[in-house]
Amino acid sequence: MKLVLDSFWRAAAYCLNPRVIALSLLPLAVMLILVGVLGYFFWTPWLAALNQWLDGSSVMGTLTGWLDTLGAHALREVLAPVLLVLLATPLIVVGALLLVALMLTPAVLKLVTARRFPDLARRGTGSFVAAVAWSLGSTAVALVALLVSVPLWLVPPLILLLPPLIWGWLTYRVMSFDALSEHASPEERRTLMKNHRTRLLAIGVVCGYLGAAPGVVWASFALFAVAFALLIPVAIWIYTLVFIFSSLWFAHYCLAALQAQRAGQGERPLVEAGGTEEAAPPTLPPPAL
Repeated sequence: MKLVLDSFWRAAAYCLNPRVIALSLLPLAVMLILVGVLGYFFWTPWLAALNQWLDGSSVMGTLTGWLDTLGAHALREVLAPVLLVLLATPLIVVGALLLVALMLTPAVLKLVTARRFPDLARRGTGSFVAAVAWSLGSTAVALVALLVSVPLWLVPPLILLLPPLIWGWLTYRVMSFDALSEHASPEERRTLMKNHRTRLLAIGVVCGYLGAAPGVVWASFALFAVAFALLIPVAIWIYTLVFIFSSLWFAHYCLAALQAQRAGQGERPLVEAGGTEEAAPPTLPPPAL
C-alpha cells in the first residue's frame, strides 16, 4: 500500500508540470476532430434511429407516459439525446485511452524515467506493434464486456460498479504493459503483473471511477444544448488528463516495483555515463591454499 500511495502523489505532482499539461492538449485536438466529424455525419440518423427504438419499446413507452403524467414534457424531448450521449461516452473514453496510451505514454514514461529511474536497465523490446496489439486485444475484451453488461446498468447499484470495474481492468492491462514494455523483459513483466495484480487492478479501478466523473457532467448538461456543446472540449480534456494521471501513476508504480524486484534478486543498476548497461566485473576464484 505504501508504494501505491507514494506513486499516487508523485503522479499528481507530475500533472502540474507545464510540459504534461501541454501534452494533454494533443489528444484533445484529435478527439475534437473525430467527435466533430462523426457528429456532423451521424448524429441526426443515429438520433432518429434511437427515437424509433424508444417509440417501439414498451419499457420506454411506460417511462415516457409517466413523464407526460408529471408534465415533464421537456425531459421526454431530451431523453433520446441524453441516452445517445451515454451510449457514445464509452467509445469516447476508450478512444481517449488508446490515444493517451499510443501518443502520450511514451513521452510521459520518458519523463518519469529521466527524472526518477535514470539507472534502471532497459531489457524490454519496446515494440510499437506489440503495444498496439496488446491495447487492441484488451480493448476488444473490454468492449465485449461492456456490451454484455449494458442490460445490468438498469439495476441502480450495478451501474456504479460494472463500468468502473471494466475501465479499471482495461486501464490496468494497457497502462501496465506500456509502463514496462521498454524496461522489463517478458519474464519480468509477467512476474511483476502476477505478483502485483491486486494492487494494479485497484489502481485501475480508482482511475476507472475518476474516468467516469466527466460522463456524469455530460449527462447533467445534456439538458442544455448550448452548454453541452461548450462542455464537450472540457469533458474530453478531463478524460485525457485523467488518463495521463493514470499513465503517470502506473509508470511510477511499475518502475519502482521493477526496481525493487530486481533488487530482491540481488541485482544492482550498473550504467555507463551514456545510459547503457555495463557488464558486471567477473568474479575471480579465491586463491588456492
